[in-house]
This record gives sequence, C-alpha cells and structure tokens, in this order.
Amino acid sequence: MKFLEEYRDPQLAEQYLNRLHSVTTGEWVIMEFCGGQTHSLVKNGLIDLLPAGVTMVHGPGCPVCVTPLSMIDAAIRLAEEKGVILCSFGDMLRVPGSSQNLLEAKAKGAAVRFFYSPMEAVELARKHPDREVVFFAVGFETTAPANALSVLYAKRLGLKNYSLLTSHVLVPPAISAIVEDEEACVDGFLGAGNVCSVMGLKEYEQLIDRYNKPLVVTGFEPVDLLQGILMTVTQLERGESKLENQYSRVVPYEGNPEAQAAVYEVFERCDREWRGIGVLPGSGLQVTEEYAGFDAIRKFGLTFRYVAEPSACMAGEILKGTKKPVDCPHFGTTCTPENPLGAPMVSSEGACAAYYHFRAICSADSHPIRTF
Repeated sequence: MKFLEEYRDPQLAEQYLNRLHSVTTGEWVIMEFCGGQTHSLVKNGLIDLLPAGVTMVHGPGCPVCVTPLSMIDAAIRLAEEKGVILCSFGDMLRVPGSSQNLLEAKAKGAAVRFFYSPMEAVELARKHPDREVVFFAVGFETTAPANALSVLYAKRLGLKNYSLLTSHVLVPPAISAIVEDEEACVDGFLGAGNVCSVMGLKEYEQLIDRYNKPLVVTGFEPVDLLQGILMTVTQLERGESKLENQYSRVVPYEGNPEAQAAVYEVFERCDREWRGIGVLPGSGLQVTEEYAGFDAIRKFGLTFRYVAEPSACMAGEILKGTKKPVDCPHFGTTCTPENPLGAPMVSSEGACAAYYHFRAICSADSHPIRTF
C-alpha cells in the first residue's frame, strides 16, 4: 500500500531512535492524544526504546472511552423502552453502562444493530418506514462528517424516522483541559493526524499561542510516531513551542473544507460530558435547531443524569495521562477485556486494552522493531 511500508521500515525507525537518544538531555513528558497512536506505540514496543528522559503518557483520544455512562444508558433506554432500532458501530456494544451494555440489552431482546457506516442505518430507516431508527453517533471530528452526511441524505430522502443520538467530542478543548489540569504535567503533544485531516490546523495554532507548548501532528505508523517524537523533543530542547505537521502527506493546513461544511451545517458546539473527566465547555457537537427532527434527544425527550464511574476504575486518571494502565491495581486481574471495569479496557483504541494485549512484547529483553 502506498505510503505504508516505508513508514514501518526498521532501519529508518532505528535512525530516528538514534537521533532521539543523541538530542535528549532533559526530562520531557509527551502526550500522544489519539488512541490509535497509543496502540501503535505499545504494539510496536516503541515506548521501551525511547531515551530515559522521554516519557509518553496517553491521552483521551479514544471516542469509545470518553463516551459517558449516562449516554450509554440513554442508548439502552431507547432500544428497550422507546421501541426504536438502535444502530451503532460495533466497538460500542460492550462498553459498560451503569448496569449493562448494549450487547447485554440486545441479548435480552432490545433491537440493537451494529453497522460500519451511518448510511447503513439510513437505508434501514428507508426500508422500514414504520420503525424509528437511531444511529449512536460517537467519535471525534473524524467521524462527524459521515454522521452529518447521513442526516443530509435522510433529509433528501424525506425520511421522518431517522435520527442521531449524538455524543461527538472535540480535540482542542480537551487539550486545553489537560494543560490547565494541575495534575497533568505535559510538556508537548502529538496531535491526531486523522482529526486534522478533516479539521485542518488553524485551531491548533491558537493552542500554541495560549499555552506555549509544542504540538506535532503525526500519523500512526512507527516511523510517523518516532519522527513526531523527535520533532517534539527537538523543540523542547531548544526552548521552542511551534505547531508542526509530520503527517503532511495526509493533512493539509486547511483540512477538508467539504467535510467541514457538512459538519457545520448539521452540528453546533455544545458542552459535553467526558467519561471519567466531567463536563468540558464547548467540547462537543450537538444537532442544530434546523435539523431538530433528526435529533433523537429532542425527538424522544431524553434526559441525562450524571453517573459516576465505578470507584475501582481509574479511567479518568488514565484518560488525562496522570496514570498509566499498569498503575491500576485491577489491571489484568479483576479488569480484563472480557470483564472490563471501564471503557479503556474494552475499546479497540483504549490504553488499558493496548497494554493488556501488547505489553508482553514491550519489554527490555525484546526487540519490538521486529513486530513492524
């Protein structure tokens, strides 16, 4: 595949590692924001190959992980009590709610379907005009365009039985919250290349101006990440704070204007609750008044109440980067992917799941570059 194999080249990775070791003199904490970046770092054993002075901490960029229990509960209520067909991406099915997950609700008879695209849910609504179909719209800016387009498509078809249960979250406000959190001492960030390919880079320049911390947008392959870490450490060693784009082969400065136009037509900013973190002002997207007929929250009169994480779960601290999965006493024992205490263990992008599945190959007596 084009632009893939060369970013898994062990020799090139080793060159970046050597340069990292040669330039690192200070003690630096760098957060990779996206769960996909976390999985690549852990799966390929890169964390153990970095200089002792470079510590990677893992951010809240896993959309499944940050969807709050109250929203999971609302999705289950729709399927169980409102008689709708609740459609979702598959990775949401086993995320714990306050008492059960969507898969358990499905096993009890609730109409829960999982799809790869919201357009499949629109087609389901078209084929079954007598049933209300709700798509559980979660994710960062990356998935927002497809969900917005599903609403525009449903409107074009004249459908009255399709709507979104929206739990979209935004990256820049979350970075602001992390920087301003006294417990989270992060020196620099690796920005999520997939999000920036949609939204562009302009909003991140404001973060640099406000907080004076370097941010390097990267891809997800081993060489992408090592180059991005090197770029970040180089800035820190020089006392610089800039926005840099390592992922320029995918991310243009302006992002994708057509995708942005769809998002801004259907959605508007709102305050949003993040699992284990709390409500962050202006950190979410909700359906606009113009498209209220496609908003499941308005259509079904849904209300939400705050539900705290289980006291034993450290999801909030892990999502803010103040703790790592192995710091949790329940990691790998009473909390496993089969029986998760929290979303970071069950999600395919969760930090706990990454450590559970791949930490065995990420040790000092192995050479993780072999796994590329």
